[in-house]
Amino acid sequence: MSENNNENDNIKEYGTGKLYKNNDKYNIELISIIGEIEGHDNLSAGSKTTKYEHILPKLAMIEDDEDVDGILLIIHTMGGDVEAGLAIAEMIASISKPTVSLVLGGSHSIGVPIAVSVNYSFIVPTGTMVIHPVRMSGTVIGSSQTYSYFRQMQNRITGFVSSHSHISEERLNELMVETEQLTKDVGSILVGGQAVEEGLIDEVGGIHQAITKLHHLIKESKNTR
Repeated sequence: MSENNNENDNIKEYGTGKLYKNNDKYNIELISIIGEIEGHDNLSAGSKTTKYEHILPKLAMIEDDEDVDGILLIIHTMGGDVEAGLAIAEMIASISKPTVSLVLGGSHSIGVPIAVSVNYSFIVPTGTMVIHPVRMSGTVIGSSQTYSYFRQMQNRITGFVSSHSHISEERLNELMVETEQLTKDVGSILVGGQAVEEGLIDEVGGIHQAITKLHHLIKESKNTR
């Protein structure tokens, strides 16, 4: 009973859980990236957030735990803090265990690098990915240094996404500056199969396909070892 209570608490507080009651007896860590990705500044209490100070230590613990076989990442995010989101993506990409992501609802903005940071990615047919240039809220000083920082951050993101998916940096930049899809902004919305066609996501599918693929990757990893 205590174990079930701990699992429920983890889901409620951190959006994490364990999948271990499968026929293969694989121990899979479930991590959700939900709502807005929170950085150094706390968002309002009414906001649904993913806190990087929860996710990064969790990922480090998973990497260090020999009993964990793989990670399933569930994503439904509007984006959020660019530095925090990119840090999460880099951490996931460096994990030695098999990883699979599933985009539900949407993986927008800085959620795109997180979605592609895994070994294999899925998106549901109605899932969306919004791609647009880096932007920041609040007061921005209009100097050459500021613009240089924006360009540098943009290059970091496009470089990461293209190196962890099948889309080129050139095509990614084209999608970012598209002017016809977003009425009040530049950028592109890719729905389900469009994200696969562009090379961002590996396959259209749901939770069954994602778990099945993860089991396959875990089996391959164990056989290799």
